[in-house]
Amino acid sequence: MPSKSKSVFDVLVVGSGASGGWACKRLAETGLKVALLEAGRPQSDANFSEHKPAFELKYRNLAPDIVRKTRPIQSKFDVCSEYNYDWFVNDLEEPYTTPKDKPFDWMGRLRMTGGRTNVWGRVSLRFCDTDFKSASQDGYGEDWPLGYSDLAPYYDLVEKYVGVTGMAEGLEHLPDGQFQPPMPLTCQESFFRDRIKEKLGRTATLARSANLTRPLNGRGPCHYCGPCERGCVTHSYFNSAFTTVADAIATGNCTLISNAMVHRVLMDPNQSRARGVLYIDRQTHQPHEVIARVVILCAQAQESVRILFNSATSQYPNGLGNSSGVLGHYLTAHVRSGGGNGDFPALGGKPSRGGPVKPVGIYVARFRNLKGQQPHKKFIRGYGYEGGSNLDFNWDADGFGAAYKKAILEPRVSFELTGFGEVLPRWDNFVEIDPNVKDVYGIPVLKIHMSDGENERAMIQDMGDSAGEMLEAAGAKNIRTHAHPSAPRWALHEAGIARMGADPKKSVLNQFQQTHDIKNLYVMDASGFTSNPCQNPTLTIMALCVRSCDFLMQELKQGA
Repeated sequence: MPSKSKSVFDVLVVGSGASGGWACKRLAETGLKVALLEAGRPQSDANFSEHKPAFELKYRNLAPDIVRKTRPIQSKFDVCSEYNYDWFVNDLEEPYTTPKDKPFDWMGRLRMTGGRTNVWGRVSLRFCDTDFKSASQDGYGEDWPLGYSDLAPYYDLVEKYVGVTGMAEGLEHLPDGQFQPPMPLTCQESFFRDRIKEKLGRTATLARSANLTRPLNGRGPCHYCGPCERGCVTHSYFNSAFTTVADAIATGNCTLISNAMVHRVLMDPNQSRARGVLYIDRQTHQPHEVIARVVILCAQAQESVRILFNSATSQYPNGLGNSSGVLGHYLTAHVRSGGGNGDFPALGGKPSRGGPVKPVGIYVARFRNLKGQQPHKKFIRGYGYEGGSNLDFNWDADGFGAAYKKAILEPRVSFELTGFGEVLPRWDNFVEIDPNVKDVYGIPVLKIHMSDGENERAMIQDMGDSAGEMLEAAGAKNIRTHAHPSAPRWALHEAGIARMGADPKKSVLNQFQQTHDIKNLYVMDASGFTSNPCQNPTLTIMALCVRSCDFLMQELKQGA
């Protein structure tokens, strides 16, 4: 029999990442008693290694096979290394499955307080009103059940707390935010920005990023050390472990329960209400129950939906919140397999092995299929680019001796552009429970079905072509472009598999991320996205969460 917690909480939150941290902070600061269940272990500054040289590591960060041995999927993610691989899930212990003809790399699965915010890329972009109403513009899919004006004040609130460096551009399709002073562009980035605006009418701006340039709430500004994915002792980038979660715990109203692998939501057999969750302790493998008035899933899109499916009862045989039958369907994740690179002059720059490393580059705002623009002939929706310049030594120098030493000091500047494009929500991109496979904790795992459609394939090709066009316009040399199928590597921006909607027959959640079927069960991560615009999703995940928590507090005040 599972052990039961002695306390009954007001709210139980599963997951401590971008949305889970905000849910705990927002609710605990109002006096509600919150239980935070996190599948990983506690995070602390003692785990951070951003200033640690490779020679202090056992394998000098030169033995990738050591990492791949237990993390064959996670190690494909370029931020998973000997420094931090123990933060990531052990793929052998917690597998998932895919059809043989549809490979999908489910990377970025963290088992630390803070979740993906420990290692995220930090690009923080707002959606625009057209993004929420894209179906009305091009006729595909469904509009969101809310608009930009509903979310704008929450974007403001989140940005002011998180700290986002950025440049105001006045673009309707990439709304400006509450920015900290911008980090400087490199000379090559400034040149690129000016040339593509002049020749192509496109906007390249500083990648709006959750890195501080001014002190904020006891956190120090970025000191340009480089590897944000290994932590930050000055707390200069946004990680929920040392921001929202820490704030929640500091109230005395939030209890963090670590190493808690949630198996299922527990239901009241006498009414359609959740009463808590059952979790498995990752260290003892023993089951435990935690009871609460409200349950909020913030475990990451696939993980939250996995919990809903595994929570099936006789009343809800197809999973909780699934009276519509759409749970698990409409999986989206940005395509990122089109782009290009080229060489630029050094413009007086000198490479260094110990100099400052800027943690952000540039972002090229979407320029296809905008409102009032002639639609593209081959695809709908759009894409943006992340990229920037890199100044380095001439490692390919020929020769030896004095000549080689001189040649290697000749600076080389590469400029990279990677497209990030919207994936259309399609019924046949979906997740389900694989009845034949369980993880080491006895919990049934997901089977993920994901592939590009015709729209994505055409968009990826245009990503490559347009990258080459912009690099040429900016005067780059040795231009190389690429455009290849996504599988198995989409961006780690999965969304849409418990979609929001106004019609309960076609959606799982309402506009406040409350399940249509069970009024005290919420899902506040990206699984609720009705569509997945090309902008990075994390800022919108957080803003939606805060808005939904405000709605929840009103519901609790009214006794709902």
